[in-house]
Amino acid sequence: MARIDVIMPQMGESIAEGTLSRWLKKIGDEVKRDEPIFEISTDKVDAEIPAPAAGVLAEIIVIEGTTVPVNTVVARLETEKGAAIASAPSPSPAAAAPAPAPVGAAAPSPVAASPVPAVPAPPARPAAAGSLEERLRTKSSPLVRRMAADAGVDITALSGSGIAGRVTKKDLEAHLASGGARPATAPSAPAAMPAGLPGAIAVPAAPMGGHAEPTFQPWPGDVVEPMSKIRRLTADHMRQAKQVAAHVTSFFEIDLTRVARQRAQMKAAFEAETGQKLTFLPFIMKAVVENLRRHPVMNATVSGTDVILRKRYNIGIAVALDPVGLIVPVIKDADGLNLTGLTRAANDLAARARSKKLSPVDVQDATFTITNPGVFGSLMGTPIIPVGTTAILGLGAIEKRPKVITGADGEDTIAIRTCAYFSCSFDHRVVDGADADRFMADLKKTLETA
Repeated sequence: MARIDVIMPQMGESIAEGTLSRWLKKIGDEVKRDEPIFEISTDKVDAEIPAPAAGVLAEIIVIEGTTVPVNTVVARLETEKGAAIASAPSPSPAAAAPAPAPVGAAAPSPVAASPVPAVPAPPARPAAAGSLEERLRTKSSPLVRRMAADAGVDITALSGSGIAGRVTKKDLEAHLASGGARPATAPSAPAAMPAGLPGAIAVPAAPMGGHAEPTFQPWPGDVVEPMSKIRRLTADHMRQAKQVAAHVTSFFEIDLTRVARQRAQMKAAFEAETGQKLTFLPFIMKAVVENLRRHPVMNATVSGTDVILRKRYNIGIAVALDPVGLIVPVIKDADGLNLTGLTRAANDLAARARSKKLSPVDVQDATFTITNPGVFGSLMGTPIIPVGTTAILGLGAIEKRPKVITGADGEDTIAIRTCAYFSCSFDHRVVDGADADRFMADLKKTLETA
C-alpha cells in the first residue's frame, strides 16, 4: 500500500497560490489516474486538476474555498482498496469561507485566505533552517514580501495566520494598522475628494507596493455583485503586472491583403484536409516567431538586474471565457510548427480552455503573448504585459479600408485593402522604443511582402 500526496499545482510562473474552489470527489471514492479530482481558481485559469495516480481518496486536507500556496498537499490517495480513510476537515470559524462583505465594504483579498490544517496544530516550535515552515514564513507571496519591504517590516518577526505561520496580506495590513513600522517617507494622505461626488469616500494612505481600494455607497436601485474569486485574482495579477513593468505601447497599421488572398486560396482545401478552420491567427503567429528570432529582447524576461533572453518560442494566446474571465494557454515551441500545426494547437488550447480541460503545463512558460480583441470589433488597445515576459501583441479588427496605393508607373490610386492596427506593449525597463518599433516594422514587412 502506498500513500500519494495530491498537491496544489502551479498554474504559471508568476502564480504563488491557488484557491481550491470545489472537490469533485469525496472521501472514500475511487479515482483513476488523470481523472479530475478537484477544481481550482487562479488569476490565469479556472481548471479541473487530475489525480496523480489511481487509488482511493483517503484524506481531504484543504476544504473548498481555501487559498493555499502552490505545492501545498491538499489531499492524499491510498493505492489499495479498503485503506484507512480519514475524515474530512471541518471548517473552523477562522477557516470557513469569508462571509459576503457588507454593502460598500471592500471585497476580501484572496491572498488573505488562510488554509486549514487537517489535524490540530502541534505546539509551536522554532522552524528548522531550510524547513518548509521557514520557507513559507519568510517567502510568503510576492505581494506580501514587496509590501513588507516597502513598509520597512521584517516579515520573519511577524506571527502569520497561514500555513506554518506564513504571513498573509491580512496579517501585514493588521500589523501596519496597529502602528507597526512604516517607511520614513510614507506617502501622505490624499486630499479630500471634491464636493459633489455622491457616495465617494476618501482613500486612506497605503504603503508603497500595497493598495487601499476606494469604496462607494450603492444608490437606490443599484445592484451590488461581489467579484467572483477568479475576477479578484485577475485584478490582483493585473495590478501586479502594471506595477512590475514600465508599460509603453506602440501602434502600427498593417496591410493584410496578401495574407487574406493566401488564406482564401488555401482555406477550402485546408479545412477539408484537417477539419480545422483557417483564420488569420496562424499566419500572424508564424510571422511573430520569425521576427522574435531577429529581436531577442522581445522574447525575454527580467530577473532582478539580469535579462534572460529565451531561446524557446512559447506563444501565449489569450482566450476569453464565457460568461467572464480570461485564460492564456501557451503553444510551446511554436517555431517548430507549420501553419497546420499552429492552427491545431491554437484551436485545441482554446477548446480545452473553454471546457476547463487545461492542465497546469498548458498555461506555463509563455515567452511572448498575443491577444486578439479585434474579434469583438476593437480597433486597437493597450494590453497589459504578462509578468515574466517583456512584450505582448494586440490585434485589432481586420477590415477592408480605402488606401492610397502607388502603382508600378508611379501613379497613386485608391484601392480597397484588408488592414488592421497592431499594438505592441513592451517593458521599457529593458526594451527601448527603437527595439519595439524595429520588431513591429519587421513584422509588418513580413506580413505584407514575404
